[in-house]
Amino acid sequence: EVQLVESGGGLVQPGGSLKLSCVASGIDFGAYDLSWVRQAPGKGPEWVSTFGSRGETAYLEAVRDRFSISRANAKNTVTLQMNNLKNEDTAAYYCYADQRDRDARLTRFWGQGTQVTVSS
Repeated sequence: EVQLVESGGGLVQPGGSLKLSCVASGIDFGAYDLSWVRQAPGKGPEWVSTFGSRGETAYLEAVRDRFSISRANAKNTVTLQMNNLKNEDTAAYYCYADQRDRDARLTRFWGQGTQVTVSS
């Protein structure tokens, strides 16, 4: 059974920091691209960041200078360090794992999400 379990969400004041973690089991973790997406109340999903299986990283422009993604393949963990949080970062954050086979067919697994609330 594949599981992705997020943790680290919570309530933080503007300007504060949180570190989200996502621990995976049941997959060949190192072979997957790992990503974070968020969804604010009443809005659609918004991609936040990816750490590819080949070591490449990418960020949503709005978080590029404040968030940092990392992964530890030996621990099957991807983390999202979020600094200088803003009210608009309030959302449920989800991690997901992607892999494409040689025919480009996508396999994706999702975590259950963790809530981040930025408020004074």
